[in-house]
Amino acid sequence: MSEVVVVGSINVDLSIPVAHAPNRGETMLGGDLTRGPGGKGANQAAGCARLGRSVTMIGAVGDDPEGAWMVDLLSAEGIDTSYIRTLEAATGQAVILVEPDGESTIVVAPGANAALSVGDIHAVRDVISGARCVLVQQEIDAAVVREVARIARGLFVLNPAPSRPLAPEVLDRVDVLVPNRFELADLCGRPAAGSLDEIAAMAGSLEGPSAVVVTLGSNGALVVENGEHFHVPQRDVVAVDATAAGDTFCAALVDGLLDGLTTLEAARRANLSAAYTVERPGALSSMPFREDLTL
Repeated sequence: MSEVVVVGSINVDLSIPVAHAPNRGETMLGGDLTRGPGGKGANQAAGCARLGRSVTMIGAVGDDPEGAWMVDLLSAEGIDTSYIRTLEAATGQAVILVEPDGESTIVVAPGANAALSVGDIHAVRDVISGARCVLVQQEIDAAVVREVARIARGLFVLNPAPSRPLAPEVLDRVDVLVPNRFELADLCGRPAAGSLDEIAAMAGSLEGPSAVVVTLGSNGALVVENGEHFHVPQRDVVAVDATAAGDTFCAALVDGLLDGLTTLEAARRANLSAAYTVERPGALSSMPFREDLTL
């Protein structure tokens, strides 16, 4: 059994550098197109594997060259890919517009990711229930996320991205929720908060999660737990591409928690890993190995 089971999306990323995010209706010229591996699930699985964790990936790809390429890449990272389904659909793809400061705008065509079913989860229930940690995102069907939450017995970490409502029974099962401040606001049905105290109050109002770790981009992260909150500032970096920063953060957070660190200590490790990622282009290709970090 693997320590970490990741249930989520597997995409091919198509990245285009742009001078700025396009306005509505605008046609603009960008830089050279690059093609690389991605998807929140695949990125987080690779991030955990690069930090030395044994990882199983559960997801779906299409019966096409992109799907075979992604499975081969994940296998090369040391990830158990035997539970990735190959379906008669297109492999998921994401179009990423990367601005000069590293900020990115992403549009995802889910493809095979959307076809991963509750039945697929039932077929691998022993794999999920036997993991020390199950890490999930929301580029897959909501019913699948709900079923994974029901089956998981170890640490359950949810990255609620992209944003959508969460069933109360899912939130009740979450040990650590890792939203950004906009996803947090959507979950609370309120406008995004500005100050750290406001963000903490919003996170503290959620019923269910034992801890909420809110990612704040260049401002680091905020850990909200047991009625207290702690800011983890980000170190100064020269940002090149922030595409996989959140995924790297989630992977390193899980790594720290499995090492027995407190949530705050694990968030500091996650911040360090995310900083490493934004200084390099690409998604999966920018993620650190353990030896790249001073832990």
